[in-house]
Amino acid sequence: QVQLVESGGGLVQAGGSLRLSCAASGSIFVINNMGWYRQAPGKQRELVAIITRGGMTNYADSVKGRFTISRDNAKNTVYLQMNSLKPEDTAVYFCYADLQRGLRSSTSWGPGAQVTVSS
Repeated sequence: QVQLVESGGGLVQAGGSLRLSCAASGSIFVINNMGWYRQAPGKQRELVAIITRGGMTNYADSVKGRFTISRDNAKNTVYLQMNSLKPEDTAVYFCYADLQRGLRSSTSWGPGAQVTVSS
């Protein structure tokens, strides 16, 4: 009953920036961790960044110093600011949210947003 929708993807030249947003809607109880995965064609899906409800973050080594994850709990939205983009950042980016109600937990995924970095 929770839907996630990414926005902000597109085409950018190497060295440029993009900002992805992911808003959760529907019947939401508690959102714990939120984050971003990405998957390039023929590649394994990898975790890009995670942010806890309290704001603690973690990043893949490949994006440290270039990407920043943040969230607005009042808006149930997570962001990914991507700077100094490289062609190898080209992928479909998926957001996710870990939901919890009491002892029950579930994970919700967005449909993905294409990010293409040209050289």
